[in-house]
Amino acid sequence: MTTLDVVASALRGVPRGVLSLIYPPTCVGCGAATADPGALCPACWSGMRLIEEPVCQRYGTPFAVDLGVGPLLSPRASADPPAFGRGRAVALYDGVARQLVHRLKYEDRLDLAGVMARMMAASGRTLIAEAHCLVPVPLHRGRLWRRRFNQAAILARRIAREAGRPCMPAALVRVRATRSQVGLSRAARAENLSGAFRVPEPEAHRIRGRRILLVDDVTTTGATGNAATRALLRAGATSVDFLTFALVGDAAG
Repeated sequence: MTTLDVVASALRGVPRGVLSLIYPPTCVGCGAATADPGALCPACWSGMRLIEEPVCQRYGTPFAVDLGVGPLLSPRASADPPAFGRGRAVALYDGVARQLVHRLKYEDRLDLAGVMARMMAASGRTLIAEAHCLVPVPLHRGRLWRRRFNQAAILARRIAREAGRPCMPAALVRVRATRSQVGLSRAARAENLSGAFRVPEPEAHRIRGRRILLVDDVTTTGATGNAATRALLRAGATSVDFLTFALVGDAAG
């Protein structure tokens, strides 16, 4: 047993109140002092552009004003509806939301997953309640080997555990290594991801006839969500909704 293991074992027996005196809780966004562990400070909360109703019922993008006319569809949803049924996200992808996504994905800040998952569960509570199971957007095995973890799978597991829903990370695989989506146009992103996902035959029975909630960390043009959704629908899913932490501008998945 290493020294760190000994310390960790000893700390597990220390009451939380004592631990908070030794290690005061700090903001997961900036490190400032907070009242509770795993929380955001007021400054970071105000630095997030949270998405609230009214939103486009298909893409989840916010409207500037509430027209008071019931469920709304954005012009894009009417002209170019997504493959998934409904998309929802916590915040727009800028400021603190962007920082949280980048720290989780690129800086191995797995401690951020808890607060991000709780916020996603709140934003997607209707979708979660109607879903039979959660499926994370997978990474290609080469990228997974380099990164060592799939942030979408970590978020999906946290959400599923709290909601009492099964999480099925093996139900969808990325069979083709795609180039980075950064800098690509909407059309190029869709082409880049065409045929990139499939449901393995041994997992098909777990998808067939079920309502699926697809989970990822951030949405950009809609290409990833659409490509993954089509693979799930081809495997027999009844419907697919899409939940992410952040949403780029007027994007949709």
